[in-house]
Amino acid sequence: MLMPSILGENFWDGFMGYPFRSDEVNGLMNTDVRDTDQGYEVTIDIPGVDKENVKAELKDGYLTVEAVTEDKSEKAEEGRYIRRERYYGSCSRSFYVGEDVTQEDIRAKFEDGTLKLLIPKKEAKPVAEKKKYIAIE
Repeated sequence: MLMPSILGENFWDGFMGYPFRSDEVNGLMNTDVRDTDQGYEVTIDIPGVDKENVKAELKDGYLTVEAVTEDKSEKAEEGRYIRRERYYGSCSRSFYVGEDVTQEDIRAKFEDGTLKLLIPKKEAKPVAEKKKYIAIE
C-alpha cells in the first residue's frame, strides 16, 4: 500500500520513534568516554552548535555540558513546514567525575562540532576516621 511521503519512511516512525526512545536525541550530544592511563577522554558530538553556545560546568563532582541551538531561519511568507527534523532548543549531559577533580584540572577543546574533554584521574583521598569516645562520669 502506498503512503504519502509526509508520513515518513516507515509508517511506524510516528509510533516507535521520538519521544519514546530515550537514546534518541536527534544526533545531538552522542558521547564516547575512553579510559586512558592519564585520565578520561570524553568526546561529545554537538553538530550545528556554535562554540559560544556550548557551556561546561563542574559542580559537586558532576560535570555538566549544555548546548543551545536557535532557529535562525526567517519565517517564510509562503508555504509551511511539512516536516522538521532539525532540533532547536537546549540539551545537556552530566557525568560524575568525582569530588576531587577541580575546574582547572579539566581541559576542553571544541572543533568541527565536537567537544573533547580531558579529565584526569584522581584518587579519592581517604578520610582519617577520628575516634570519638563517650565521656564517662
